[in-house]
Amino acid sequence: MPGMTLASPLHDLPLEIHPVLPQRRDVRIGCIGAGFIMADCHLVAYKAAGLNPVAIASRHFERAQSVAARHGLPTVHRTVDELLADPNVEVLDIAVPPDVQLEIVREAVRHAGHIRGILAQKPLGVDLAEAREIVRLCREAGITLAVNQNMRYDQSIRGCRSLLRSGRLGEPVFASIDMRAVPHWMPWQERLGWVTLRIMSIHHLDAFRFLFGDPERVFASIRPDPRTARKFAHEDGLALYILVYANGLRAASWDDVWAGPALEGAGKDIGIRWRVEGTEGMARGTIGWPDYPNPTPSTLDYTTIHDAGVWHQPRWKEVWFPDAFLGTMAQLLCALEEGREPEISGDDNLQTMALVEACYVSAREHRAVSPRELLDRM
Repeated sequence: MPGMTLASPLHDLPLEIHPVLPQRRDVRIGCIGAGFIMADCHLVAYKAAGLNPVAIASRHFERAQSVAARHGLPTVHRTVDELLADPNVEVLDIAVPPDVQLEIVREAVRHAGHIRGILAQKPLGVDLAEAREIVRLCREAGITLAVNQNMRYDQSIRGCRSLLRSGRLGEPVFASIDMRAVPHWMPWQERLGWVTLRIMSIHHLDAFRFLFGDPERVFASIRPDPRTARKFAHEDGLALYILVYANGLRAASWDDVWAGPALEGAGKDIGIRWRVEGTEGMARGTIGWPDYPNPTPSTLDYTTIHDAGVWHQPRWKEVWFPDAFLGTMAQLLCALEEGREPEISGDDNLQTMALVEACYVSAREHRAVSPRELLDRM
């Protein structure tokens, strides 16, 4: 792909921004949920790559029928239970609100004879305890569980990881994400009382884990979002947090879903920017998601001490929404094909869920909190 190859005195390595695809693309996928994420992200990405969704079910049968017709799915089940019992389904793609996931997984494991894998949405349940129960149920049933932490498959984030793994940036020193955006909140958030930490920040926290591994502790501060507070009570509107790593690295994010009175008549300054500074180079990027539905690719620029001040600017046509959603399903299908754990396994995602919970505890108790502290309590 043009612009994807690095040329420097020391390195001539491509950036690995695309997911590895399975050898078999005919694995039969059953889809649970017919909302935006399924209809406009999962199924769009699967169709483009030649994957094989064969059935769908939703609480709203007519909506499931509409989505099936749009994407050419041959079977529409009237209930989720019917889909789970369908022997033609090998892998489940569960795209439902987090407070419904555990109930569906409990029923799904009863059909472990033909269901071999599950891709579950993030967050994995409503809290760390539910996430751990989902992981336990799948493990005991012999079902391979993966979690749809799709920011790991944003092309700029994968490109940054490629730079880090190749050593081109040296040892990471500092990393940051600066989000100024006004998300479209889902109706179920009102009944759960959540805004940012489990919905938006979980992407950033998981991306930091993907890039740098698990931190020792986190400091977090949160406050309500004035706009959303007019609709329902919550504590986690704007979220600020700092991750502390054993090697001295600091990673921080400002998750600002207020972004000023941008919807109330003021001018807009919307965007998501990230930055990684290392001992031998720097990388910076933008996330194209806030421009959705306009297809806006994320970006990556980087420079190293070997480049005489030159900034490399690889570019691509793929976008986070919907293209990254191929990666989360593909890594599950590859794991099933190769008899191994997925890259984003249920066990791995417990670490992300613990980090999110640690942010809540830190903000409430005004102290640094180790995710390990919460995992060890259970």
